[in-house]
Amino acid sequence: MAAVAYAAWLAIGAFGRPYNFFDMKIYHGAVVWWASGHELYEFIAPTTTLGFTYPPFAALMMLPMARLPVGAAGWINAAGSIAALALVLAALLRPIVDRLGWPLWFTVGIATSMSVAIEPVRETLGYGQVNVLLFGLIMADLIGLRWRSRRGTHGRPTDGPFVRFLYSGAWAGMGIGLATAVKLTPALFIVYLLITRQWRTATTAVGTTIGVTLGTLALVGTESRAYFGGVLWQTERVGAADMTPNQSLAGLLARLYDSIETPGLLWLSFAVLILAVGLSRAATARADGDELTAFTLVGLTANVISPISWTHHLVWVIPAIVVLADAAVRRREASRGLAARAGQASSYGGPPGVNGLRPPIWYPTLTGLRHAVAAVGLYLLFLVSPIWPYEHQLPEVSHYQDGLFGALMENSLALALIVLVAALPWRPGAEPAFYTDRLSRATTTARR
Repeated sequence: MAAVAYAAWLAIGAFGRPYNFFDMKIYHGAVVWWASGHELYEFIAPTTTLGFTYPPFAALMMLPMARLPVGAAGWINAAGSIAALALVLAALLRPIVDRLGWPLWFTVGIATSMSVAIEPVRETLGYGQVNVLLFGLIMADLIGLRWRSRRGTHGRPTDGPFVRFLYSGAWAGMGIGLATAVKLTPALFIVYLLITRQWRTATTAVGTTIGVTLGTLALVGTESRAYFGGVLWQTERVGAADMTPNQSLAGLLARLYDSIETPGLLWLSFAVLILAVGLSRAATARADGDELTAFTLVGLTANVISPISWTHHLVWVIPAIVVLADAAVRRREASRGLAARAGQASSYGGPPGVNGLRPPIWYPTLTGLRHAVAAVGLYLLFLVSPIWPYEHQLPEVSHYQDGLFGALMENSLALALIVLVAALPWRPGAEPAFYTDRLSRATTTARR
């Protein structure tokens, strides 16, 4: 585990950028400015044109760090983010390691180190961003849905009311609601909950968002009115669409058109198409009993269709890698079972193979190989992050300065996200967050 952590540290140095808590300095400066009696959204960080762009609820959550040095605030945020990431990975990996018989926390330690090294997480930690924490809030709702589907069977009769409430999963939706109150893009998860008719969770999410927002309005009305009345619509506050770190569809199209602005109608058309594909595939994944893949598809879709998705926003590639790796293992396990049944039938004088069909000689050796290659390739892409050697900025330098290959590299992360939305596989019956007769019959059939 120590060797993997050290390798991750070396990888950050090799493939990452110089990190000095740049965004944390803006947040810290803004809340110090606010705490000293100034208007929050009038703050502009020294030597930049950047100010505070989050809703006022986020400012309230960050306000305690006004009492800390900016460096201490950055390191506390990094430590908290890594702890949240480890807990999320423990939840994601537990069903897999239990099935494979691997030690949970050893696996989580390796997975956490590997995850910290890739572009979205190292950028989040190095810039002092909050994306991993928001990711943790949303994934907490996935855990709540799992526990609710099991009707709180994790609890014990001797547990107190809070523990029973926790394991009941009745709170599922609060994480999405809080994340939406901090940053608007998680609202797509509420849309997903509505189209999949998860009414209780959707109501909890909407109620949490509205309740927190109204509470913030009551506490800091001036800032709330300033944000929702003006700051929210000032997209120029966050930077030009064609900037290389913007790996959304809008950024991709702006760079392909070699323009500072995104072609609006074209972006809207493709965004609606990707939204429909992503949400429909997520709904189907959930119906087939794979809530993790459903959540992952929604998160990836939000990254693609958002006007601005900086590379530190792209944390949803982490569960995508987990899903691809597990799909590879599951297919290999299934093929081994089929091969074993075929060999058993032949040894007893039965017909060759299963149902009279003999598996090919490479079966099961290569089964699941394409999913394994996809998982490794996706990890390496976000580890190396080939966008930076080909970073360009208009009007000084064209995005085609390094030819077609350079343009592809500069847009490689955005292209990977679009492919994932369209082609990420799900695992029927793998992680249902509900129980129906359909899933019961599917599980019974799979065991036979």
